[in-house]
Amino acid sequence: MSLATALKSGDAGLLPSKRDEDWKWTDLRGLLRVLPPPSPPSDAALTAGPFGDLGEIEVAIVNGRLRGDASALILKPGEKRVVRLRFVAQSADSAHSVQLAIQLGKGADLTLLESYEGLAGDYVADAALDISLAKGAALERIVVAADGEGAISVSSTQVALGPETRFAQTLLTDGAKRQRIETHVAHPGAGAGVRLDGVYLLSGQHHADLTTMVEHGGVDGTTDQLTKGVVRDQSRGVFQGRIVVEEGADRTDARMRHNALILSDRAEVDAKPELLIFADDVQCAHGNTIGALDEEALFYMRQRGLPETEARALLIEAFVGQVIERIAYQPAREVARAWAAQRLGA
Repeated sequence: MSLATALKSGDAGLLPSKRDEDWKWTDLRGLLRVLPPPSPPSDAALTAGPFGDLGEIEVAIVNGRLRGDASALILKPGEKRVVRLRFVAQSADSAHSVQLAIQLGKGADLTLLESYEGLAGDYVADAALDISLAKGAALERIVVAADGEGAISVSSTQVALGPETRFAQTLLTDGAKRQRIETHVAHPGAGAGVRLDGVYLLSGQHHADLTTMVEHGGVDGTTDQLTKGVVRDQSRGVFQGRIVVEEGADRTDARMRHNALILSDRAEVDAKPELLIFADDVQCAHGNTIGALDEEALFYMRQRGLPETEARALLIEAFVGQVIERIAYQPAREVARAWAAQRLGA
């Protein structure tokens, strides 16, 4: 069951629900009793997105329909490119879905600046990405999810890696009415390396679900995962991370960390980090912490003259900054810093 299947068939009974173990904290069936009609075509002009004019090429998907040349997402061997990929919703009370392929040839290098932009009120959106990297290719994917206040949005990405590839991902989100960003990585080992990072900064009644799965199928593979979240008001953050090390995937080095701050009594964080290891010669670890701000550090800063509001903002900025500083593409790192500062100052 999936949102895409439900939208295609028009049957809300095919939506995932809390009865599905991987969806128990992001119930769609209980929220969507009736599916909205398909989103209409839109020829309205687009203003600049979160990444402005960074990159060389822009590919936009508006109400589920392609604007631009999707071949920009197909890189030839040795080619290097920076592309903005925008998923834009411009019509309220409607639903749309899209499927897209991203392919990197041998030794290709892609920086993908991906954004989800809600320019309408309530809408339902589903995006499915299929990413493949040939031997020696490298992809850095930076995602800013800025869905609308009343949006129900699901993004699911399947990543197939070749030998000696590099895949790095940073997700930045402030949530929606219901939002899920899901990433599945088929890891071959063979000298390939994966970095999976995320930041969620939630307020009001926003909900964000960051779900990942990495399946190590061969020897000599690495995965490094760091997710940080801050929730306040009545918001809810969900982190589900699963790393599977298959039998024979020796010399795997896989590490997962999730840390969250809860800043109000009615906010909630649900976390489920998992390691499933079926090989012997591995180095694997995971860590998970959920708590409040360090009161001693806050007291220390206030004793040196900082107002409490400013001291709290600086502590939270440093907390999430550990993720942002890992972004390799410097212009996107600056965008991420500004994104975080704006939300932490609200």
